[in-house]
Amino acid sequence: MIQQLLPLLQLSDSPRIVNVSSSGGKLEKVRNEWAIGVLNDCDNLTEDKVDEVLNVFLKDFKEGLLEIKNWPTTVSAYVLSKAALNGYTRVLAKNYPNFLINCVCPGYVKTDICCNCGTLTVEEGAQSPVWLALLPQGSPSGNYYIRKDLSPF
Repeated sequence: MIQQLLPLLQLSDSPRIVNVSSSGGKLEKVRNEWAIGVLNDCDNLTEDKVDEVLNVFLKDFKEGLLEIKNWPTTVSAYVLSKAALNGYTRVLAKNYPNFLINCVCPGYVKTDICCNCGTLTVEEGAQSPVWLALLPQGSPSGNYYIRKDLSPF
């Protein structure tokens, strides 16, 4: 979706991308040291390297090697998809320095994915993505936030 919208965003005086992530995608949850190294190497991270991590994970998943290869074994696809989204956010921020591009974990929100068991209302969960979208031009880009707090990836 981002690739399709980039031409329109480039027409803006203040282009923004806010990727909704999860604390479940933090690198500490990924566990596989190779994948952590790739996704944490900001200087050399590319879209192809993010894809490579996902492809290796998928191969190991299909072969039943998650535990042996030290991948997460609980909600593993969710963890890797969010970690990849976080990495892709960094790639985009590097490739589009005039954009403001960040990712955010909105918190544990009452949505269908958690059977509405979250602690935050949908309105409360929406506050941090909206806050990031409305930051002034020149604000930090390529970061990860938990709600409104800057957090390590």
